[in-house]
Amino acid sequence: MADIRLTQSNSSLPQKAGDHDSETAQRFEPLRPDHMPKNFSISLDAYRKGGTDRFMASGPVGHRRHPMSGFEETYTDIIDYIVRITHRIWEEKNIGYIYDTYSHDCRVWDDVGLQYGRDKIVADTVHTNNAFPDIRLVADEVIWAGDENVGFHTSHRTMILGTNTGFSRFGAPTGKAVRLFCIANCVSRHNEIYLEHVQYDTAGMLKQLGLDVVECAKQAAASSGGEPVAPNFMASEPARLSGQGKPGTLKIPDDVEDIAEFVKSIFHAIWNRRDLSVLDRLYAPSVVMEGPTGRVYRGVGQIKSFTLSMLAMFPNLAMQVEDIYWMGNPKDGYLVSARWGAAGSHRGNGPYGPPTGRETYVWGITQWQIKNDRVQREWTMFNEFGILMQILGKAASGSG
Repeated sequence: MADIRLTQSNSSLPQKAGDHDSETAQRFEPLRPDHMPKNFSISLDAYRKGGTDRFMASGPVGHRRHPMSGFEETYTDIIDYIVRITHRIWEEKNIGYIYDTYSHDCRVWDDVGLQYGRDKIVADTVHTNNAFPDIRLVADEVIWAGDENVGFHTSHRTMILGTNTGFSRFGAPTGKAVRLFCIANCVSRHNEIYLEHVQYDTAGMLKQLGLDVVECAKQAAASSGGEPVAPNFMASEPARLSGQGKPGTLKIPDDVEDIAEFVKSIFHAIWNRRDLSVLDRLYAPSVVMEGPTGRVYRGVGQIKSFTLSMLAMFPNLAMQVEDIYWMGNPKDGYLVSARWGAAGSHRGNGPYGPPTGRETYVWGITQWQIKNDRVQREWTMFNEFGILMQILGKAASGSG
C-alpha cells in the first residue's frame, strides 16, 4: 500500500486521462468469472482464526494454499501476502521492503492523481512515517480474485491509526490522533505489485488534525501547478449525453449470480439514469454505508440523501464501472469490489461550495457485502480532497 496523501503529487507527469505505461497495460489482464473464488476458505476472516500471533508469524516454507509462482515462500496465500507486506513496511518500518514488493515501474493512482515508480513510493512512505511515527494499518477486509498467471487482484480495506508528531507538507505537527479507513486495489504478480488504485480519506484526515480542508486544498492545488491529473479510466472516459439523448437502460438481473451485470446495472441505474428507487429494491432496509470524511449513512433514506447531494452538485455526472471482482456464492453471499470513475461539471450547491461550473473528475472504490440478493453493507471511498483541488485550483488560477 502506497503513501497516505501527505506528499505532493508528481506534477511532471502528462496531464491527461488514461495515461498509463504500455508495459503496465500489457501486464494488466481483466478477470473472467472463473477467476473469482467460489467460497471464503481463503479470506481475511479465515486467516484471522487462531489469533494475531499466528497469522503475523512467518508461514511454513512450502505450505502454499494456492499456486503463487514467483512469490516468496514465506507467504501461504494472497491474503497472507497483502496483510504481512503491509505490516512489515508500515509497522515494522522496513520501508525498503517496497523494493522487493513493488515493481520498478509501478503505477499508483491515489486520490489526487498518478504516482509513478518505486523510488517515489519509498520517499512518500518515509515522509508519512515521519509525520505519523506510530502509524498502524489494520486490515479490515481483503477481497481477492485472479491467479498466478493473470495476476492476483486484491481490494484491501484498512483502518489507519496514528498520531501526528512529525512534520508533513501540511505543516508542523499537531499532536492529534487520526483514525480513518482507506481502500487499496492492487494487482500483483511474481511477488511485485505493479498497479495500484488507492483511495485515502485525505479530507477526513485533515479534519481530524484540526486543519482547514478548503485552505489545504487550495494550497495543494497551487503547489502541484494546477488541478490534479485526470483519473485512470482504463477503458474509456465516461461519456455524457448531449442534445436530447437519454441514457440507456440496463436490466438488473433477478438474482445476483451474474455479479458483474448486477453491479454495473445498479451503478448505471442510480448514477446515470438517476433511478433512486433501485436503492429501495436492492439495498437492505438496515444497510450501512461508510464514506469519505468519516461519514456514515444508516438506512436507505440517508444513502438517497447522499446520492441526491452528489447529483445536485454535478447534474451532468456520468459514471462508468472500470473494474469488478468478487468472492462468494449465492448461499454464503458475496464480497464485491468495484472501481469506478465519473466526470461532471460543478454546477450545483452543496458541501463543495458555490457552483463554479468547472469540469471535475471523480474516481473511487466501492466494496459491497451482498446477502439474500441485497446490499447489506457498503464502503465507498473517493477522491473528495481531489475534487476540492480541481474546483479550487482552477478558481485560484482564474480559469473556468
